[in-house]
Amino acid sequence: MMGRTSRVSGFYKLPVDERVKIVKEFAELTDDEVELLRRTGRLSIDIADKMIENVIGTFELPYAVAVNFLINNRDYMVPMVIEEPSVVAAASNAAKWCREGGGIISIASEQIMVSQIQVVKVPSPHTAVIKILERKKEILDVANSTNELLTKLGGGAKDIEVKVLDSPVGKMVVVNLIVDVKDAMGANIVNTMAEAVAPIVEDASGGRVLLRIVTNLADRRIVRAWARVPKDAIGGEEVVEGVVYAWAFAAADPYRAVTHNKGIMNGVIAVALATGQDTRALEAGAHAYAARRGRYEPLSTWEVDPSGDLVGYVELPIAVGTVGGSIRSNPMARLSLKILGVRTAKELAEVMGAVGLAQNLAALRALATEGIQRGHMKLHARQLALAAGARPEEVDKVVEEVVKSGVITLEKAQEVLQNIRTKN
Repeated sequence: MMGRTSRVSGFYKLPVDERVKIVKEFAELTDDEVELLRRTGRLSIDIADKMIENVIGTFELPYAVAVNFLINNRDYMVPMVIEEPSVVAAASNAAKWCREGGGIISIASEQIMVSQIQVVKVPSPHTAVIKILERKKEILDVANSTNELLTKLGGGAKDIEVKVLDSPVGKMVVVNLIVDVKDAMGANIVNTMAEAVAPIVEDASGGRVLLRIVTNLADRRIVRAWARVPKDAIGGEEVVEGVVYAWAFAAADPYRAVTHNKGIMNGVIAVALATGQDTRALEAGAHAYAARRGRYEPLSTWEVDPSGDLVGYVELPIAVGTVGGSIRSNPMARLSLKILGVRTAKELAEVMGAVGLAQNLAALRALATEGIQRGHMKLHARQLALAAGARPEEVDKVVEEVVKSGVITLEKAQEVLQNIRTKN
């Protein structure tokens, strides 16, 4: 182990096999472990190596479809990629309950993204605001010249906002470039535009342009989804009341609200992974939006209507695309979009918002009735059975015995598996 170092000059230039050899030596991998790295699925090592840097393999997660979804009066099967047990089943069940009330209605706003241009060392910040706004048409024309196809489709840079910020290092001027990105997620589009107009902003302000970067607080790209769930579909008045109390806990306590919103994002991010979206941007934007009023709050609301039925509403930013580099290069992302049958980024966002609402409903109902662990732990036991080395034909028996014991641990799964094999 002496002399081991992670300092490797030109690692990114090496062929994948050479990188694997270096990692094998560094981590003392066995031949079987190296073979695991070389074993790839639908995403070939050649494509993966072009998508990101320093590739030595690919990583797979379960790929499933949630069923029963009726969104905006249209049926969907929803591809989901996630490692957490019970999420897909829960979403499918909740979609069925929502279906009893007419399905989920989901509406996305225009596909607006914002790129920010930071100007520092401005001699007269408030005068600079006026000078920049005077050149608004020039700024928009230059921005749109970077993507003529987008403008032909009706998108492109539409407006600018200019503000003066007080920062720890003094006043700075920030220009928000507002862009309709249509069916793209839009980060690359708006960043390119910001780069192009930076010299104009710098000249007009008399300062120095520094950052030119998209904001992932996509608060002009909002999805609002709601559903009515008949009380009989979900288990009666007591269950409805329990769901509302569970939501109220989240509304009153940020500690609960974080986990509440995590449940919403279980659904949103599972669809995002399946369709090749930027999951980090979605998470960051959603949680920032949850704190937009200065206090972290739940992204959803649940209440009882005059008929005693449950009504749920979710609102969050969802910036996604149906065109773009990662989607084009990843065959599974393209397949997911085909299974969904979505035609636009707006429709994809609406589906994701609906799935988030359904996932939230399922989690709240479980928490308010039998508790989250009952169904979750049975599925967790299945993962433990596989981790213990159970063959496919042994898994169900191991799960049955582990759950019956009430001790849901890897050690218990190993013990049960050994007993089964001894008996056979």
